[in-house]
Order: sequence, then structure tokens, then C-alpha cells
Amino acid sequence: MSLKLIIMIIFFVIAPVIILYLETQFSIMKKVGAVLVCYAIGLILGNIGILPEGADKYQNLMTNLTIPIALPLILFSMDVKKWFKMAGTAMTSLAIGLFTVIVMIFVGYFIFKGSIDDIWKVAGMLVGIYTGGTPNLAAMKTALEVDQELYIMTHTYELTLGALYLVFILSIGQRVFLKILRPYKSPDSDRASLSQGNIEDDFDDYTGMFKKGTFLPLLGAFGLSLAIVGVSYAISMLLPESFATAGIILFITSFGIAFSFVPKIKQIKKTFQTGMYIILIFCLVVSSMADITKLANISFSLFWYVGLAMFGSHILHVFIAKLFNIDADTVIISGSALICSPPFVPVIAGALKNREIILTGLTVGIAGYAVGNYLGVLIAFILK
Repeated sequence: MSLKLIIMIIFFVIAPVIILYLETQFSIMKKVGAVLVCYAIGLILGNIGILPEGADKYQNLMTNLTIPIALPLILFSMDVKKWFKMAGTAMTSLAIGLFTVIVMIFVGYFIFKGSIDDIWKVAGMLVGIYTGGTPNLAAMKTALEVDQELYIMTHTYELTLGALYLVFILSIGQRVFLKILRPYKSPDSDRASLSQGNIEDDFDDYTGMFKKGTFLPLLGAFGLSLAIVGVSYAISMLLPESFATAGIILFITSFGIAFSFVPKIKQIKKTFQTGMYIILIFCLVVSSMADITKLANISFSLFWYVGLAMFGSHILHVFIAKLFNIDADTVIISGSALICSPPFVPVIAGALKNREIILTGLTVGIAGYAVGNYLGVLIAFILK
């Protein structure tokens, strides 16, 4: 391996650390988000002609390894038991949210199936991102063997429309929703007190990861994640070749959820953050492989398909929630958790001036992480 290739790999590993640090120093960086910054840097890096010869071999290797390793780390921190203890409205809103996403993806598939190549793969990716955000989208890329440019285009459109969605939710969204749905009423339970802790800091707090009491257990969790990937790969060899790659992701997801029931594993701090850091490496590497000249050719069908899945599912969510008498804040936080992923939950709860819904949003969002991979693969292969 040449010195230039070694420097490239080191850059891919270190750059997300610098970006995460800059997020803590500059509010504008935090608003833009580490994922988008990684994509932007990767696109620039991959299209100015400075990557060394033979880079594609190691880029492919890194994109194939990062997602399988990151998924168990993200899932270790889940509290599956808590899902079943949540208030009925939260779980109902989760079910409605998943249903509406799937409905709109099926509708869009039949509208655009003649104008989007590999639209069944796009459908799987959209299920992934609108149930679990970037980790599940990236998992679907791996599971469905999606072309780099198609993946980047889909995610680019999603990020663009997602920014518009957030502007709406953070500004006038609550007032609009209250014209259809009832206002939120604080329940007479301990849920409010449960959401008053440091939940706001959990998803974005990367500090203290290298302290002895945190780093060594975290290193063990990383080793367990590697073992899960190895075992999942071995089991997948028993499956038909056409389903083997998807099988790896589903086995990894299942093992990750299973180990979340083990107290010693679940209590390890910063596993979620470590998984997200590895996701950022993936975002940086995969975007550096995209040919920006191809991305310049906007696919309006793909753009509208992404928009239908995002906005259509949330609009349908509102009208179904009206039938179930679910309040506006619960619908907003549930839909946002699925569309934008859990790290945005505290931000949106703050805009709604309602801290009590944070736990609901996090529970819905994390549930999406768990079920999104199963649903994404299932829907993709049904449509195929």
C-alpha cells in the first residue's frame, strides 16, 4: 500500500472526529449537521482529482465494512422493554407512522416505476431512512447493493427536502397541526419526570469516550460488534446468493437487538455515539466515490418520489391520527423522529416548548432503527 493511500484512509477516519469537535464550537456546524458536512467534504474530495490511484479498492472495502460494524453498536443502547411500557398514544402513533410511510412508498412506486431505474431499491432505501434515518438508509444501500450515484442522489434529495421539512416544523408546524389535531395534555404519570434528565445530551454528546471507565468497555462492545458481523456473514453463506447480502444485515440487526437485552452490554456508555461516528466515516467515504457530473443531472421523478414519501406520509399521518384522537405534539414528534431520526427529537421538542414528549420521540425513533432494516428489505423484495 502506498503512502498516499495510507494518508487517505487516515483522513477518512480522523475527519469525522474533527467535524464532531467543530460542532461543539460553532452553532452553524451543529445546525448543518455532521452527516451533511461529511457528504459535502467527500463530494469535493472525490471530484477534484487528488485521490491516489487504487483508492476505489479501499473505498469499497470501507463502505462494505462500516455499516455492518456500526449497526450493532447503535442497537446495543436500545431499551426494547420500555417500548411496551409506553403510553398507548405513543405506540399508536408509531404504528401509524410506519403504516403511512409504507403506503406512500407503494403509491410512489406505482407512479414512478417507469421513470426511475432500480426503483425497488429506492423504495427499500426510503423505507430505511423514514424509519431509522441515515444508519438504516446506509444499511439498505449495503443490503440491496445500491449503485453509489443512486444512493447519493437519493440521500441528497432527502437532505434537501428534509431541511425544508425542519424549517416548517420548527417555525409554524405546531400551529398548522393544531388546526386539525387536539392540543397536548400532560398525562398524570411519571413520564414527564422521566424526560427531564439528560436525554437531550445523549445522542450528540461524544465527550468522555476515552476515559478509562468508558473506553475499555466500549472497546469490548466494538469487539462484540465485529464478532456479530463475522457470525452473520458465516450464517448468510447458507442462504441463496441473491439474498445473502440482505441476510447479513438482517442477522446483524437481530443480534444487535438480542444483545440489547443483556444488562452488561446495554449499560456500556457511548455505544450509540461510536456507531454514529462509524456512520460518518461511511458518509465521507461513499460520497467521495460519487461522480458529481452525474449528480448534476437532476432526476425529477426521484426527487418527487422522495418528496412524496416524506411529506405525503406525514400528511396522511395527521389525518389518521385525527381518527385516533392523538394530540398534535405527539404526531409531530413521532413523525419527526421517523423522518429526521432521534438526534433531532430534543431540538423539535424545544421548538414545541414541550419537554414531556422527548421520551416519546426517542422511543419511536429508536424503534424505527430496529424495525427499519426488516421493513426496508421486505418492501424492496416485494416490489422487486
